Amino acid sequence: MSGLTSQPSMGAIVAALQGTNLDTGIDHHNVQAINAYWERIRMLYSCFDPGLKSGDSGVYEHEMPGGQYTNLLFQAHSLGLGEQWEDVKRAYATANELCGDIVKVTPSSKVVGDFAQFIVSNGLTAKDVQDRARTLSFPTSVVEFFQGHLGQPSGGFPEPLRSNIIKNLPPINGRPGASMEPLDFDKLRADLQKSNGDRRVRDVDVISAALYPQVYAEFRKVVEKYGDLSLLPTQHFLCKPRVNEEFHVEIEQGKLLIVKLLAIGPPNSATGTRDVFFEMNGETRVVNIEDRSAAVEHVRREKADSKEPGDVGCPMAGVVVEVRVQEGTHVNDGDPICVLSAMKMETIVSAPISGRVSKIAVEANDSLAAGDLIVRISKD
Repeated sequence: MSGLTSQPSMGAIVAALQGTNLDTGIDHHNVQAINAYWERIRMLYSCFDPGLKSGDSGVYEHEMPGGQYTNLLFQAHSLGLGEQWEDVKRAYATANELCGDIVKVTPSSKVVGDFAQFIVSNGLTAKDVQDRARTLSFPTSVVEFFQGHLGQPSGGFPEPLRSNIIKNLPPINGRPGASMEPLDFDKLRADLQKSNGDRRVRDVDVISAALYPQVYAEFRKVVEKYGDLSLLPTQHFLCKPRVNEEFHVEIEQGKLLIVKLLAIGPPNSATGTRDVFFEMNGETRVVNIEDRSAAVEHVRREKADSKEPGDVGCPMAGVVVEVRVQEGTHVNDGDPICVLSAMKMETIVSAPISGRVSKIAVEANDSLAAGDLIVRISKD
């Protein structure tokens, strides 16, 4: 798993130093045995292989961590920015400078990556961000970074950019944990027990819900819908099986399911589903599954007019999670209007001006493209 965006090959270093005063003393044949093992393991994750053919020396300019490089490339393609990948890399360097040239590790690297894609999606320059920060709807991770949720960067936050990005939100000065309210683990456990019915709540459930409440809630929905998917073989959890491929699933000790995929039916564009035919322990079955690649219908949406200060457009492609205003509602500059989500990146869209909401063009679960009208605000 070395090379490309990862660390240099251990085998190459061992071989290069062999016979010198820096000889590692590691038997090269043992290294090869380890390589053979990991080559087989890597095949299980082949569906995530981004197809990179060589390393990127541009890392000395954009400073993107190797582990993030492939993830961000996949995310950019999913957001429709695949053909602008070179722009995303340049924007990454720009975003890093705007954040104050920070150390980029999880989760600070996600902040810079979200920021970079936001810049490219909206066709912004560093000067545009600085001049228009008060009216732009930044990804939540960026706003929380400038609030101080990740701590204080060396040299402090750049001003007035920080104040313009967080708007009316309270800044956190100092170590974030020092000012956090204590968490009542017993109450959280009781709440989880109530929401999960009779299912036993484990310590790992409590800590997961405490650290990642939204991710844990999504995980519980998947488990309730599909059951314990950790029982599946790794390759079939990550990737669909091939037609006529047979695999085994041990659902409990001594209870084995023998599954064979027989055929995959055509997509039903009216329902967004398709039939899948398979054989389980010798019996033929058919299951109707949701297919997200089957478009149910294409909706033509009104675009926000960039010349109208009250037209609030979608900052980047995503799905509406929540609309926080109603028609006729009075909003102030910076008030939250709706929440968008795209590939683990959440954005709270805020009002660019004060006024009354005269039109709401979206509702929860709508899929939007960049520039689609979300709401129209009539200025006071």
